[in-house]
Amino acid sequence: MLSQRTRYTIRALLHLADRYGEGPVQLTEIAETQNIPAKFLTVMLSNMRRAGLVETMRGREGGYWLARTPDTISYGDIVRLTRGSLGLVPCASRLAYEPCDHCVSEDKCRLHRVMLMVRDETARILDGLSLADPIPPEMIQGEAA
Repeated sequence: MLSQRTRYTIRALLHLADRYGEGPVQLTEIAETQNIPAKFLTVMLSNMRRAGLVETMRGREGGYWLARTPDTISYGDIVRLTRGSLGLVPCASRLAYEPCDHCVSEDKCRLHRVMLMVRDETARILDGLSLADPIPPEMIQGEAA
């Protein structure tokens, strides 16, 4: 499950993607339009600035904008930056691997193998979609899971 931080960050970056090339977007606009608490948004956008996805300028005419074109920022990039991994369990993470507590050995664990498949399929989808990609309704196979 995605954290609230990850969902807020994706919405904020999508807002910036929609305004790409128009100059700085003020924090209050993003916060109000996307229904994100301003203090939380400030922290998230600062993290994205440190990661190289967002630029900022202070002052009355300042604000935030994407540091890269929307087509070069994937959903997978954002999830990894905010969540740390696409793996649902620690033993399925590529970047933050840890053996699971109280588990059988990985070569005998069928759940481990399933979670590797889930991670790889999730990565394929999230890394294949950028902030610039429209997601037509017909691509969505089910509304609720």
